[in-house]
Order: sequence, then C-alpha cells, then structure tokens
Amino acid sequence: MTVTTDKAPVKEIRSRSGNWRVVAGQECRDLWVGGRGPLLLFAFSVLLSAMTYLAATNQAMNFLEQREAVNLTLQVALSVGVLLTLLVSADAISGERERGTLEALLLTPVGRRDIVAGKFVAAMTLWLACLVVALPYLWVLGHGVVVARTAAVLAFCVGTLVALGLGGLGLLISAGANSNKTSLAVSLLVLLSLFAPTQIPTLPKTGIGDLLTRVNPIGSALHYISQVLVQHRSWTQDLSYLTSPIILAAAACAVLIVAGPNIIKLNAGVSST
Repeated sequence: MTVTTDKAPVKEIRSRSGNWRVVAGQECRDLWVGGRGPLLLFAFSVLLSAMTYLAATNQAMNFLEQREAVNLTLQVALSVGVLLTLLVSADAISGERERGTLEALLLTPVGRRDIVAGKFVAAMTLWLACLVVALPYLWVLGHGVVVARTAAVLAFCVGTLVALGLGGLGLLISAGANSNKTSLAVSLLVLLSLFAPTQIPTLPKTGIGDLLTRVNPIGSALHYISQVLVQHRSWTQDLSYLTSPIILAAAACAVLIVAGPNIIKLNAGVSST
C-alpha cells in the first residue's frame, strides 16, 4: 500500500468492508500465537478429561446414567467455554486502554466498528476451539447410546447462541470500564449471578422458578439441553426456553453493530482526579 498525505485514501480505507478481518486476524494471532488461548484451552481440556474419566470408570453406569453423564459434561463444557469467551471479550478494549495501546489502535486506518467486530470474532474463536475440544469427550461418553450426535448439535447451536450473547455483553462491559480489573470483575459477577440459580435443582418446578429459569439465558439454555438429552423431549417441544438466549445474542450483536463507533473511547466511565 502506498503511503500518501491525501485524506481521501484514508477515508476510502475506513469505508471498505472487510477491515474487520484484518483486526480479527491480528487479534487471533495475539490470542493463539501469543499463548493465552492454548493455555486456556489446555486447562479446559484437563477439566473435561477429569470429568470424562470419572464418568467412564463408573461400572454401575446404566442407560439413563450414561445420558446424564453426557448431559453433565455438555453443561460443564458450555459453562466453562462461555466463561473463557466472556473473559477474553472483557479484556478486549479495557485491556488495550490499560496497556496504553488503544490510542495507537485508533490511529490506524480502520474504522471503530471494524475494531469492535474483529475483537468480537477473535473472542468467539475461543468458544469454537472449546467446542472442538469437547466433542471427543461427548462421543466417548455417548458412544453406544446414540446420544453423542444430539449432544454435539446441541453444543454447537445452544452453546454458540449463549457465547454470542455473553461475549457481546463482555465486550460492552470492557468498552465502558477504564480498568481491566473492573471489566473482568463485573463480567465474572454477571456470569456468577446467571449461573448460581442453575444450581437449585427444584427451581424450574415452581411457577416463579420456571419464570426465573426462562429469563436467565444460561439457566434456560441448560434446562433446554437437559430436556432434550435426559427427558427425551423433541427439539421443538421446549423451544420457548431459548427465547432468552436468542434475545441476549440479538441485542448484544445489534448494539455492537449500531454503537460500534461510539463505544471505543480513550477514557471510559468516570475519570479519577
């Protein structure tokens, strides 16, 4: 590319579609070549290996217990994979701001919407990598029960839906926080507040409990997976439980697309004096 002082080529570069691919490529290199992504993926695989070993060595396992083992492994894979995606997206902008590299990034001939889109795509690659790692474990536990394929499709469809919503939310939190610690802390607090109600087994059995489950994107997604895998319900029978994850994913992506040029600022929140 020829360097010129004329402002027209800069505007042309900013208006080109596809600049987000350049940002996404650089962010993916930082994530995967830099070593942070492989380290998180290794920890994720160790966790799934331990769970799969404990489930597979249970000699008293019958048909129903095997389905429950697949369901448990899938839920843990979804929860931890979404957590890692949220952490990466929560570091995307606030981390640049804290390290003092955001100003240099904004001076590049790339639009701010492209920067947001590229960082979002890079964060989602971590979820896709977690999904690829989880598939062999689901196959091992579900082999012979014809449930592994169903679990894999559920992991891709439902898990990606939840990862899109919480990944986008983490990016918005990152854009509004001056401190990287604040961004990570708020993101973890949001995730824990959504995940905690899922540990109450009797919650969906009451009217209020069912309502709380439906409005919780993580709780409703995990409940839908359990209904399909363990309770043998059809894919469309409890499809209404996916309303909350769909709304969150659509809202987060829409805000990132519409407000992309406005959410990246050198200083966010209330500046200290």
